[in-house]
Amino acid sequence: MRAPWHPQKGRQHWNRIMIHIKINGIDYEAEEGQRLLFVLNEKGIKVPSLCFHHALTPAASCKLCVVEVKEADNPHRTRLSCAIKVKEGLEVTTESAMIHQMRNTAIGNLLKQAPHSERIHQIGSEFGLATGIAPDGCIRCRLCVRVCSEIIGAKALKFIRKDGRSYVTPSEKGACIGCLTCTNLCPTGAIHYQDKENTRTILIRDEVVGKHTLERCSICGRLFATSKFLEHVKHREENHPEEKEKHLHCPTCAKLHYRKNLRINAPKLAKTYGNLPLK
Repeated sequence: MRAPWHPQKGRQHWNRIMIHIKINGIDYEAEEGQRLLFVLNEKGIKVPSLCFHHALTPAASCKLCVVEVKEADNPHRTRLSCAIKVKEGLEVTTESAMIHQMRNTAIGNLLKQAPHSERIHQIGSEFGLATGIAPDGCIRCRLCVRVCSEIIGAKALKFIRKDGRSYVTPSEKGACIGCLTCTNLCPTGAIHYQDKENTRTILIRDEVVGKHTLERCSICGRLFATSKFLEHVKHREENHPEEKEKHLHCPTCAKLHYRKNLRINAPKLAKTYGNLPLK
């Protein structure tokens, strides 16, 4: 009869040997030969880690799970908890000035490779490690704020100070008209939009700037602009000397319709003069 299989510990032996170890000054019982990081997790003692998986051979890549250990009469030294196995009399310290310094170095190296990783920033926040300000893709160029105010006139975006840093946020609810000028002008894509069915949503980070209903072109039937944007254009062109005929056409159909009208209304010139063809 084969020994049972444990989803986290693998094939279990009938003759398991239980040992005693000390973690942060408290005595614990553990199975001999288990990975220290697994034992720490099993006992509810939090240690940061990213690259450990119980089903795989430890790679010790992230270097976050560093702890201090003392074996027998040997002095304390730092080890990666994913890479060592527990044995009788092992003494473990999971928090110290040296450990904190080494974890700071490790998380700094990880952020150089993946600066936008939410998981790394979460670990840094949870364990008090220095991760800096989490990047949000915005370079604070103010292009979106300026174009919305100076060109479009909607003034839907503004700058605010929060936690010692500037952020672009919606100025007030309902100010956005959904024209997408800000998304087209943003050099990093921090402001983006989503068109789903007949609704357009403009966002910066995960904050909604505006949510609008899209109108259909009366010629081709394609969804092309928000109701609020069309009303904004209508209001801005009320006193324009060359105001065109009111229509609900997408840009492509509007051009085709305009060219068609030009051909219909253009004067027909004679092709001959004095029975001679015009050159």
